[in-house]
Amino acid sequence: MTNFYDQLTPFFHLVYKDWNASVHRQGEQLSALIKTEWSSSKKILDVSCGIGTQAIGLAMQGYSVTASDLSEKAIERAKQEAHCRNVEVSFSVCDMRKAHVYHGSGFDVVVSGDNSLPHLLTDEDILLALNQMTACLAEGGGCVISVRDYEREERGRNLLKPYGIRMANGNRYLLFQVWDFEGEHYDYTFFVVEENLATREVRTHAMRSKYYAISTGKLSELMLEAGLQNVRRLDGIFFQPVLIGTRGA
Repeated sequence: MTNFYDQLTPFFHLVYKDWNASVHRQGEQLSALIKTEWSSSKKILDVSCGIGTQAIGLAMQGYSVTASDLSEKAIERAKQEAHCRNVEVSFSVCDMRKAHVYHGSGFDVVVSGDNSLPHLLTDEDILLALNQMTACLAEGGGCVISVRDYEREERGRNLLKPYGIRMANGNRYLLFQVWDFEGEHYDYTFFVVEENLATREVRTHAMRSKYYAISTGKLSELMLEAGLQNVRRLDGIFFQPVLIGTRGA
């Protein structure tokens, strides 16, 4: 998983048609959710921040944001992106399964966005991460997780997931994924075909990883097992389904 994101880091913004707009929009959407559910929140922890899409967006909304990721290269880029936008976020490298050991407690909200948790391939590992996230929260604090709706995804092999064509810095990029399911897990390859429009040189980048196609129902059960209360799924407020829960007293 670390190697996958290290390789993907230079291209990660291309996943979105307009990454800058997505940073602003996701920050606004998450802020609206946080204000509705945990209105006095100020301290946010993002335990799977990648290049900073949600962390930077939330910092732009005025929150004090701490963020970490397993990929050192992603963190390096996240720091650069925050600096370019004059946004202050405390970035560092950390496995989400050690979030409380590393970050400690007292956060108002803990976030894991963009389908990060299903990179953990067993219920035991996901529960370990959720226990750590819950321990990071102050009493009454909230947990926010966004994931793919795997119950709506086709199962099989050679499944093509196109992202489209992007233009950047004189290059044209074609992005797509290929999924191969085996039971509740799938191997996938993220292809980035890079064409230099001046020289017509073409390079293909193939980055491989694995996901656990966990249902939101099962993930909700694990959140409850981790000690979160009032766990529920919210649709239509973010680009993926969102699961939320609150740490009790």
